[in-house]
Amino acid sequence: MIVAANPAMYKELIAVWESSVKATHHFIAADYLQEIKALLPDILPQVNLVVYQDNDKIAGFAGVAGEKLEMLFVLPELMGKGIGKALLLYCIDQLQVNTVDVNEQNEQATGFYQNMGFTIYNRKPLDGMGKPYPILEMKL
Repeated sequence: MIVAANPAMYKELIAVWESSVKATHHFIAADYLQEIKALLPDILPQVNLVVYQDNDKIAGFAGVAGEKLEMLFVLPELMGKGIGKALLLYCIDQLQVNTVDVNEQNEQATGFYQNMGFTIYNRKPLDGMGKPYPILEMKL
């Protein structure tokens, strides 16, 4: 079931984020991940968050700003079970998402978005914080 997130869920969302990132973003330095994690309590309230709940447990979540998917994370043990797809389709259908940025080194995510109909239209050599992790800009 997909529901709107609330601030009481932030601690669990950050735990989902951390486990997902550790499973999928091996290319990012551990200290940089901790830097990003420290920013999440300020970032989460700035996006429209939806969560995929499975038996009252958060299995994954997505964050949207405008028409851009800013984040989509799924618990590693539940990846490949349709949760990310369900969240993305919800964001496209209900929240009018049509763009997403993906780390170039995250080939699994790039392939996922391409399979969902997104195409790469631009490449930026630095991420949003100016670090050397190239970003692929994708659109439906």
